[in-house]
Amino acid sequence: MTIPPPGAIAVIFLSGRTGADDEGYARAAAAMEIAAAARDGYLGLDSARGGDGVGITLSWWRDEAAALAWRDDPEHARIREKGRAVWYDWYRVIVTTVDRAYAWTRPEDAS
Repeated sequence: MTIPPPGAIAVIFLSGRTGADDEGYARAAAAMEIAAAARDGYLGLDSARGGDGVGITLSWWRDEAAALAWRDDPEHARIREKGRAVWYDWYRVIVTTVDRAYAWTRPEDAS
């Protein structure tokens, strides 16, 4: 769970998977997470996918310039095109600025 600071950029990626090439998709997703984490301005990533193939990934960036640099990364662009061709039926991207964020976690000793 990532708690971004106020002013950070959240890139929200909602998608529906085709179900094709699950192994290739998993490799590409792992590689993209590693590549994003190596970029200046990366703050974190949260992701989930349901059994119906619908998923949401939130990537967190220090500022708009960092988010745009990731969008324009050549390897990211190559994988995005592969996603359109093979892995996704649809996707939506929403980019927003964080006003505030907080979290809660159940204590380990709570029942």
